Amino acid sequence: MVSGELKKSLEKMHYATVGKRGAVQICMWTKESLLDKGFCYKQKFYGIRSHLCCQMTPVVDTCDHRCIFCWRPWEIAYSGGAEGWDAPKELIEKCVEAQRIKLSGFGGNPKVNRKKFEEAQNPMHFAISLAGEPTLYPYLPELIKELHAQGKTSFLVSNGQHPEMLAKLDREGALPTQLYISVDAPTEELYKKIDQPLRADGWQRLMKTLSMLRDLNTRKVLRFTLIRGYNMDNLDKWADIVRLAECDNLMIECKAYMHVGYSRKRLKQENMPTHDEIRSFSEELAKRLGWKILDEQVRSRVVLLAKEDFKGRIMHF
Repeated sequence: MVSGELKKSLEKMHYATVGKRGAVQICMWTKESLLDKGFCYKQKFYGIRSHLCCQMTPVVDTCDHRCIFCWRPWEIAYSGGAEGWDAPKELIEKCVEAQRIKLSGFGGNPKVNRKKFEEAQNPMHFAISLAGEPTLYPYLPELIKELHAQGKTSFLVSNGQHPEMLAKLDREGALPTQLYISVDAPTEELYKKIDQPLRADGWQRLMKTLSMLRDLNTRKVLRFTLIRGYNMDNLDKWADIVRLAECDNLMIECKAYMHVGYSRKRLKQENMPTHDEIRSFSEELAKRLGWKILDEQVRSRVVLLAKEDFKGRIMHF
Protein backbone atom coordinates (compact mmCIF):
# COMPACT_ATOMS: atom_id res chain seq x y z
CA MET A 1 0.00 0.00 0.00
CA VAL A 2 1.01 3.62 -0.42
CA SER A 3 2.69 5.21 2.58
CA GLY A 4 0.51 6.27 5.52
CA GLU A 5 1.27 9.97 5.14
CA LEU A 6 0.39 9.92 1.44
CA LYS A 7 -2.75 7.86 2.01
CA LYS A 8 -3.96 10.35 4.63
CA SER A 9 -3.28 13.28 2.31
CA LEU A 10 -5.04 11.61 -0.63
CA GLU A 11 -8.10 10.69 1.40
CA LYS A 12 -8.35 14.28 2.61
CA MET A 13 -8.59 15.24 -1.08
CA HIS A 14 -11.31 12.60 -1.59
CA TYR A 15 -9.13 10.07 -3.39
CA ALA A 16 -9.75 6.35 -2.91
CA THR A 17 -6.54 4.36 -2.84
CA VAL A 18 -6.88 1.16 -4.87
CA GLY A 19 -4.78 -1.97 -4.50
CA LYS A 20 -1.05 -1.50 -3.94
CA ARG A 21 -0.41 1.75 -5.79
CA GLY A 22 -3.56 2.76 -7.64
CA ALA A 23 -6.09 5.49 -6.89
CA VAL A 24 -9.45 6.84 -8.06
CA GLN A 25 -11.00 10.26 -7.59
CA ILE A 26 -14.45 11.42 -8.68
CA CYS A 27 -13.95 14.33 -11.03
CA MET A 28 -15.89 17.55 -10.42
CA TRP A 29 -17.37 17.19 -13.90
CA THR A 30 -18.72 13.71 -13.15
CA LYS A 31 -20.62 15.22 -10.22
CA GLU A 32 -21.79 18.18 -12.31
CA SER A 33 -23.04 15.85 -15.04
CA LEU A 34 -25.00 13.70 -12.60
CA LEU A 35 -26.78 16.88 -11.47
CA ASP A 36 -27.26 18.07 -15.07
CA LYS A 37 -25.25 21.21 -14.28
CA GLY A 38 -22.61 20.81 -16.97
CA PHE A 39 -19.92 18.52 -18.32
CA CYS A 40 -16.19 18.35 -18.97
CA TYR A 41 -14.70 19.95 -22.04
CA LYS A 42 -13.58 16.43 -23.07
CA GLN A 43 -17.23 15.63 -23.68
CA LYS A 44 -17.62 18.76 -25.80
CA PHE A 45 -14.36 18.24 -27.71
CA TYR A 46 -14.24 14.44 -28.04
CA GLY A 47 -17.53 12.89 -26.92
CA ILE A 48 -16.22 11.42 -23.65
CA ARG A 49 -19.31 11.41 -21.41
CA SER A 50 -18.54 12.91 -18.02
CA HIS A 51 -20.90 10.74 -15.96
CA LEU A 52 -19.24 7.61 -17.37
CA CYS A 53 -15.65 8.69 -16.81
CA CYS A 54 -13.34 7.03 -14.27
CA GLN A 55 -10.39 9.22 -13.32
CA MET A 56 -7.71 6.83 -12.09
CA THR A 57 -4.03 6.00 -11.92
CA PRO A 58 -2.13 2.71 -11.65
CA VAL A 59 0.78 4.46 -9.90
CA VAL A 60 -0.22 7.26 -7.55
CA ASP A 61 3.06 7.48 -5.66
CA THR A 62 5.72 8.00 -8.35
CA CYS A 63 6.50 10.65 -10.95
CA ASP A 64 9.72 11.89 -12.52
CA HIS A 65 8.54 15.50 -12.73
CA ARG A 66 7.96 18.01 -9.93
CA CYS A 67 5.78 20.42 -11.88
CA ILE A 68 5.22 23.71 -10.08
CA PHE A 69 1.61 23.88 -11.35
CA CYS A 70 0.63 20.37 -10.23
CA TRP A 71 -2.29 20.29 -7.81
CA ARG A 72 -1.14 16.91 -6.46
CA PRO A 73 0.98 16.65 -3.30
CA TRP A 74 4.27 15.54 -4.84
CA GLU A 75 6.04 16.90 -1.76
CA ILE A 76 4.46 13.97 0.07
CA ALA A 77 3.53 11.56 -2.68
CA TYR A 78 6.94 10.81 -4.05
CA SER A 79 9.02 10.48 -0.90
CA GLY A 80 9.11 6.68 -1.11
CA GLY A 81 6.68 4.03 -0.02
CA ALA A 82 4.88 1.37 -1.95
CA GLU A 83 6.40 -1.58 -3.73
CA GLY A 84 4.90 -4.05 -6.16
CA TRP A 85 2.17 -3.66 -8.75
CA ASP A 86 -1.47 -4.53 -9.19
CA ALA A 87 -2.58 -6.92 -11.93
CA PRO A 88 -4.46 -5.01 -14.67
CA LYS A 89 -7.79 -6.84 -14.53
CA GLU A 90 -7.88 -6.68 -10.74
CA LEU A 91 -6.96 -2.99 -10.85
CA ILE A 92 -9.89 -2.23 -13.17
CA GLU A 93 -12.30 -4.16 -10.94
CA LYS A 94 -11.10 -2.30 -7.85
CA CYS A 95 -11.35 1.06 -9.62
CA VAL A 96 -14.96 0.39 -10.63
CA GLU A 97 -15.75 -0.74 -7.08
CA ALA A 98 -14.14 2.39 -5.62
CA GLN A 99 -15.99 4.59 -8.13
CA ARG A 100 -19.32 3.07 -7.08
CA ILE A 101 -18.59 3.62 -3.40
CA LYS A 102 -17.56 7.23 -4.02
CA LEU A 103 -20.75 7.85 -6.02
CA SER A 104 -23.08 6.07 -3.60
CA GLY A 105 -24.04 9.27 -1.76
CA PHE A 106 -25.59 10.63 -4.96
CA GLY A 107 -28.16 7.84 -4.89
CA GLY A 108 -30.24 9.62 -2.27
CA ASN A 109 -30.08 13.05 -3.88
CA PRO A 110 -33.43 13.89 -5.55
CA LYS A 111 -31.65 16.35 -7.88
CA VAL A 112 -29.55 13.58 -9.48
CA ASN A 113 -30.38 12.38 -13.00
CA ARG A 114 -31.42 8.79 -12.20
CA LYS A 115 -30.60 7.40 -15.63
CA LYS A 116 -27.11 8.86 -15.51
CA PHE A 117 -26.60 7.62 -11.95
CA GLU A 118 -27.48 4.07 -12.96
CA GLU A 119 -25.20 4.24 -16.00
CA ALA A 120 -22.38 5.66 -13.87
CA GLN A 121 -22.20 2.39 -11.92
CA ASN A 122 -20.31 0.97 -14.88
CA PRO A 123 -17.82 3.64 -16.03
CA MET A 124 -16.89 3.32 -19.70
CA HIS A 125 -14.15 5.94 -20.15
CA PHE A 126 -10.93 5.49 -18.18
CA ALA A 127 -8.78 8.61 -17.83
CA ILE A 128 -5.40 7.16 -16.88
CA SER A 129 -4.16 10.47 -15.57
CA LEU A 130 -5.08 11.14 -11.96
CA ALA A 131 -1.61 11.39 -10.39
CA GLY A 132 1.87 9.98 -10.77
CA GLU A 133 3.25 8.97 -14.18
CA PRO A 134 1.26 6.06 -15.67
CA THR A 135 3.95 5.03 -18.16
CA LEU A 136 5.96 3.84 -15.14
CA TYR A 137 3.38 1.07 -14.65
CA PRO A 138 5.02 -2.00 -16.23
CA TYR A 139 1.69 -3.62 -17.14
CA LEU A 140 0.29 -0.61 -18.96
CA PRO A 141 -0.13 -2.49 -22.28
CA GLU A 142 -2.11 -5.22 -20.53
CA LEU A 143 -4.22 -2.62 -18.70
CA ILE A 144 -5.18 -0.79 -21.90
CA LYS A 145 -5.90 -4.02 -23.79
CA GLU A 146 -8.11 -5.25 -20.95
CA LEU A 147 -10.03 -1.96 -20.92
CA HIS A 148 -10.60 -2.21 -24.66
CA ALA A 149 -11.61 -5.88 -24.36
CA GLN A 150 -14.29 -4.77 -21.90
CA GLY A 151 -15.57 -2.19 -24.38
CA LYS A 152 -14.14 0.77 -22.47
CA THR A 153 -12.08 3.66 -23.82
CA SER A 154 -8.69 4.77 -22.53
CA PHE A 155 -7.30 8.29 -22.30
CA LEU A 156 -3.62 8.09 -21.38
CA VAL A 157 -1.87 11.24 -20.12
CA SER A 158 1.94 11.15 -19.99
CA ASN A 159 4.77 13.55 -19.25
CA GLY A 160 6.72 12.15 -22.20
CA GLN A 161 9.60 10.83 -20.12
CA HIS A 162 9.24 7.20 -21.21
CA PRO A 163 9.22 6.92 -25.01
CA GLU A 164 10.20 3.27 -24.60
CA MET A 165 6.81 2.51 -23.04
CA LEU A 166 4.99 4.27 -25.87
CA ALA A 167 6.99 2.15 -28.32
CA LYS A 168 5.97 -0.95 -26.35
CA LEU A 169 2.30 0.05 -26.47
CA ASP A 170 2.62 0.39 -30.23
CA ARG A 171 4.39 -2.97 -30.69
CA GLU A 172 1.84 -4.80 -28.57
CA GLY A 173 -1.24 -3.28 -30.20
CA ALA A 174 -2.09 -1.47 -26.97
CA LEU A 175 -2.20 2.18 -27.93
CA PRO A 176 -4.86 4.11 -25.99
CA THR A 177 -8.01 5.52 -27.51
CA GLN A 178 -6.39 8.93 -27.12
CA LEU A 179 -2.85 9.81 -26.08
CA TYR A 180 -2.04 13.04 -24.29
CA ILE A 181 1.51 14.35 -23.98
CA SER A 182 1.94 17.20 -21.50
CA VAL A 183 4.21 19.96 -22.79
CA ASP A 184 4.61 22.83 -20.36
CA ALA A 185 7.50 24.81 -21.84
CA PRO A 186 8.80 25.70 -25.30
CA THR A 187 12.49 25.64 -24.30
CA GLU A 188 14.72 23.42 -22.22
CA GLU A 189 15.50 26.27 -19.82
CA LEU A 190 11.82 26.87 -19.06
CA TYR A 191 11.14 23.14 -18.93
CA LYS A 192 13.66 22.74 -16.12
CA LYS A 193 12.13 25.68 -14.27
CA ILE A 194 8.49 24.59 -14.62
CA ASP A 195 8.58 20.78 -14.73
CA GLN A 196 11.63 20.31 -12.52
CA PRO A 197 12.55 16.91 -14.02
CA LEU A 198 14.39 14.34 -11.93
CA ARG A 199 16.23 13.02 -14.99
CA ALA A 200 19.15 14.96 -16.41
CA ASP A 201 18.02 14.08 -19.95
CA GLY A 202 14.35 14.90 -19.34
CA TRP A 203 14.11 17.42 -22.19
CA GLN A 204 15.73 15.00 -24.63
CA ARG A 205 13.28 12.27 -23.59
CA LEU A 206 10.36 14.61 -24.16
CA MET A 207 11.66 15.61 -27.60
CA LYS A 208 12.06 11.94 -28.53
CA THR A 209 8.48 11.27 -27.47
CA LEU A 210 7.19 14.16 -29.56
CA SER A 211 9.11 12.97 -32.62
CA MET A 212 7.53 9.51 -32.23
CA LEU A 213 3.95 10.73 -32.39
CA ARG A 214 3.67 10.78 -36.17
CA ASP A 215 4.23 7.00 -36.23
CA LEU A 216 1.66 6.13 -33.54
CA ASN A 217 -1.69 5.17 -35.06
CA THR A 218 -4.03 6.72 -32.52
CA ARG A 219 -5.56 10.06 -31.64
CA LYS A 220 -2.98 12.43 -30.16
CA VAL A 221 -3.15 15.63 -28.13
CA LEU A 222 -0.45 17.99 -26.94
CA ARG A 223 -1.57 19.58 -23.66
CA PHE A 224 -0.01 23.01 -23.10
CA THR A 225 -0.49 24.14 -19.50
CA LEU A 226 -0.09 27.92 -19.66
CA ILE A 227 1.04 29.95 -16.66
CA ARG A 228 0.95 33.73 -16.67
CA GLY A 229 4.42 35.12 -16.04
CA TYR A 230 6.16 31.88 -17.00
CA ASN A 231 5.48 30.34 -20.40
CA MET A 232 3.01 32.42 -22.42
CA ASP A 233 5.63 34.13 -24.58
CA ASN A 234 8.01 32.55 -27.11
CA LEU A 235 5.22 31.77 -29.61
CA ASP A 236 7.76 30.89 -32.31
CA LYS A 237 9.32 28.30 -30.00
CA TRP A 238 5.91 26.89 -29.16
CA ALA A 239 5.23 26.56 -32.89
CA ASP A 240 8.52 24.66 -33.30
CA ILE A 241 7.38 22.19 -30.63
CA VAL A 242 4.20 21.52 -32.59
CA ARG A 243 6.07 21.08 -35.87
CA LEU A 244 8.25 18.41 -34.28
CA ALA A 245 5.15 16.32 -33.55
CA GLU A 246 2.91 17.43 -36.43
CA CYS A 247 0.94 14.57 -37.97
CA ASP A 248 -2.57 13.42 -38.79
CA ASN A 249 -5.09 13.47 -35.94
CA LEU A 250 -2.85 15.68 -33.80
CA MET A 251 -4.62 18.29 -31.70
CA ILE A 252 -3.49 20.88 -29.16
CA GLU A 253 -5.22 21.88 -25.95
CA CYS A 254 -4.13 25.30 -24.73
CA LYS A 255 -5.21 25.13 -21.10
CA ALA A 256 -4.90 27.66 -18.29
CA TYR A 257 -3.07 26.76 -15.12
CA MET A 258 -5.67 26.56 -12.36
CA HIS A 259 -4.83 27.85 -8.90
CA VAL A 260 -6.02 24.83 -6.93
CA GLY A 261 -4.69 22.14 -4.62
CA TYR A 262 -1.03 22.02 -3.71
CA SER A 263 -0.09 24.34 -6.58
CA ARG A 264 -1.23 27.19 -4.29
CA LYS A 265 1.90 26.56 -2.25
CA ARG A 266 4.12 27.17 -5.29
CA LEU A 267 2.31 29.72 -7.45
CA LYS A 268 0.08 32.74 -6.95
CA GLN A 269 -3.48 33.31 -8.09
CA GLU A 270 -2.26 35.95 -10.52
CA ASN A 271 -0.34 33.22 -12.35
CA MET A 272 -3.70 31.84 -13.55
CA PRO A 273 -4.54 33.20 -17.03
CA THR A 274 -8.03 34.31 -18.01
CA HIS A 275 -9.83 32.55 -20.82
CA ASP A 276 -9.35 35.64 -22.99
CA GLU A 277 -5.60 35.29 -22.53
CA ILE A 278 -5.75 31.61 -23.47
CA ARG A 279 -7.82 32.48 -26.52
CA SER A 280 -5.34 35.18 -27.56
CA PHE A 281 -2.38 32.80 -27.13
CA SER A 282 -4.21 30.16 -29.18
CA GLU A 283 -5.02 32.59 -31.99
CA GLU A 284 -1.37 33.68 -32.25
CA LEU A 285 -0.15 30.08 -32.23
CA ALA A 286 -2.71 29.09 -34.87
CA LYS A 287 -1.51 31.94 -37.13
CA ARG A 288 2.09 30.76 -36.93
CA LEU A 289 1.12 27.18 -37.72
CA GLY A 290 -1.62 27.78 -40.25
CA TRP A 291 -3.96 25.82 -37.95
CA LYS A 292 -7.54 26.43 -36.84
CA ILE A 293 -9.34 26.87 -33.54
CA LEU A 294 -11.90 24.07 -33.44
CA ASP A 295 -13.60 24.65 -30.11
CA GLU A 296 -13.28 26.16 -26.65
CA GLN A 297 -14.81 25.98 -23.19
CA VAL A 298 -14.73 29.21 -21.23
CA ARG A 299 -15.40 27.68 -17.82
CA SER A 300 -12.38 25.39 -18.15
CA ARG A 301 -10.24 28.10 -19.82
CA VAL A 302 -9.25 25.76 -22.65
CA VAL A 303 -9.04 26.09 -26.44
CA LEU A 304 -8.71 23.24 -28.95
CA LEU A 305 -6.57 23.61 -32.10
CA ALA A 306 -5.81 21.37 -35.07
CA LYS A 307 -4.51 21.72 -38.59
CA GLU A 308 -7.91 20.61 -39.87
CA ASP A 309 -10.96 19.23 -38.19
CA PHE A 310 -11.51 15.55 -38.93
CA LYS A 311 -14.37 13.08 -39.07
CA GLY A 312 -14.76 11.25 -35.80
CA ARG A 313 -13.10 13.87 -33.60
CA ILE A 314 -16.27 13.78 -31.51
CA MET A 315 -16.63 10.07 -30.87
CA HIS A 316 -20.01 8.36 -30.63
CA PHE A 317 -20.45 5.33 -28.41
